[in-house]
Amino acid sequence: MSERFADMALRCAGVSASVFGWTPDTFWNATPAELLASLSPPTASDTPPTRDQIVRMIERDDNG
Repeated sequence: MSERFADMALRCAGVSASVFGWTPDTFWNATPAELLASLSPPTASDTPPTRDQIVRMIERDDNG
């Protein structure tokens, strides 16, 4: 039994509203990639940044 696009879209709109606080306008203007990225669990980094990486980030942010 397959669901119609309208039924699935309504379910996705409901999830995005309840979980992310998206308005209907935000949902309908989001790309499928943005919706998927929002629904995907965050990825955890296995290793923290190195001291050199932190220094480069600080320099980048200090210098614009």
